[in-house]
Amino acid sequence: MANEQTSVPLFVAAEVLTAADMNLSAGTGVPVFSNSTTRDAGFGGAGEKVLAEGQLCYLSDSNIVQYYSGASWATVGPTTSKIAQVQTVSKADAFSSTSTSYVDVTGLSVSITPTLNTSTILVMTGLALSAGASRGYSQLVRNSTNIAISTGFATSNQTSLTYANNYMSQYVSIAYVDSPATTSATTYKFQVKADSGTTVYVNAQAGATAYGNFSTLTVMEILA
Repeated sequence: MANEQTSVPLFVAAEVLTAADMNLSAGTGVPVFSNSTTRDAGFGGAGEKVLAEGQLCYLSDSNIVQYYSGASWATVGPTTSKIAQVQTVSKADAFSSTSTSYVDVTGLSVSITPTLNTSTILVMTGLALSAGASRGYSQLVRNSTNIAISTGFATSNQTSLTYANNYMSQYVSIAYVDSPATTSATTYKFQVKADSGTTVYVNAQAGATAYGNFSTLTVMEILA
């Protein structure tokens, strides 16, 4: 984008300004950055303006105008949609594990970089889960932290549990609103584990491994 920049210059007394310097300042009157990462790196460095309350900017990847409150960035507009971005992944092949500790489900993780640290992330899942002779467990994870987990149950707490369903899969289908409070890349994923001596399956079944299923994981940034 023609108006994008990577810093907000700070001019000092007696400094000679070039035509390029003046054209950059006059181009929009508001700094234009390609994304929130470039925005955050554009203030406070050598020869750059110190970020302060009231600062405006425009992000071209999401086409929004923001202001700095003194503590965080907030969106001015447009306000016609609260959905800043959607990231999704789908898994069509099978996965199985005999691990009694949680392991990542290969190919079922998705990364999102929130525009604002005040945004919430809507996580929508469709996990085809099955187990052999005993129990299989699943948990939804943000980076390394499990989320959407049951609480208060004496034996175990997880996102979902399946038991000895050799010829069918149960779908783990939830919609969960998460508040990661960051503008850094954030990964959401499913992990599974099995009871000792049991195999847990995703997209397949212990007694019918020739019959497949389909799983998805979608994350959506909702602006504050």
